[in-house]
Amino acid sequence: MPKTLNPLQIVADRWQPSARFVERAALACVVMGVVIVVTGGAVRLTQSGLGCPTWPTCTEDSLTPTPEMGINGVIEFTNRMLTYVLCAVVGVAIVAARARAPRRRPLTRLGWTQFWLIASNGIIGGITVLTGLNPYIVALHFLAATALLTVAVVMWHRSAEGDDEPRDLVARPVRQLSWVLVVATTLLILVGTIVTGSGRHAGDAKKDVHRIPLDWREVTQLHVDFVYIVVGLTIALWFVLRAVKAPAAPRRRTVELFAVLMFQGVIGYVQYFTNEPEVVVGAHMFGSCLVWIAVLRVFLSLRDRGAQPVVPAPADGHEAVPAQPAGASSR
Repeated sequence: MPKTLNPLQIVADRWQPSARFVERAALACVVMGVVIVVTGGAVRLTQSGLGCPTWPTCTEDSLTPTPEMGINGVIEFTNRMLTYVLCAVVGVAIVAARARAPRRRPLTRLGWTQFWLIASNGIIGGITVLTGLNPYIVALHFLAATALLTVAVVMWHRSAEGDDEPRDLVARPVRQLSWVLVVATTLLILVGTIVTGSGRHAGDAKKDVHRIPLDWREVTQLHVDFVYIVVGLTIALWFVLRAVKAPAAPRRRTVELFAVLMFQGVIGYVQYFTNEPEVVVGAHMFGSCLVWIAVLRVFLSLRDRGAQPVVPAPADGHEAVPAQPAGASSR
């Protein structure tokens, strides 16, 4: 019986990417995950949420925006097209992870998970348009993008380490504190979506867009309360890591998280006291991505999976080249 041709296996037979290439491809997925969040925010902040009033085409009769739709149609359509760029970047990461020897199934699974998240979020984006920017669907659209960013960060981190069973670098109570930090940050992001859904940037100026029926100032105060909780947990974790003499990497990641939180806090206060100018709100969305990435990096730095697998010796008998050690990454 003839063997089924697998395109990814054909590529793997002809191309052996370096460990650094795989890691950079995974990092590109993280970058594009941030870009898609920020550009999605730009669509809302420029009142272009219904620049293309239908989906999957831009109008009933045209796939692309028409001149009559103006700049709003161009902005919305451009954001849709960025999805294909994101798919291409994730595709490169999947192919590189699959072609790398020895084969690392966890990396390819993480790559495919990103692909399916992109597909599902594209559908959610279409529902967002078809429901006239329903704030609950808009919130779901953002959370799905955050889920995509989460998987991308995990893949980036895993691409620089091995596949051994995870070994804790700190005592269990410290790991539990990091879990609390992750949960608190998740709640912070969730409340942030409610602030968005009840705030004044509805996404389209030509239509009376439904908003979440809550006082956005009160919800903003709740959001600020969670910021203080996350900052407090970050400081507590840093002191605990010093007390237990944790490795340098987790302590460094915690300091980086604190710096990002301070940056985001400044932007948040400027946004609030200047009546939410669009540029500052966009910067705040960018900052939220950085906060989430920093939190995940703190959490992931508290366990170790060993060094990357050794590349097997080629057929010409040359000596096998050891893969980059897990702790040698510039990250």
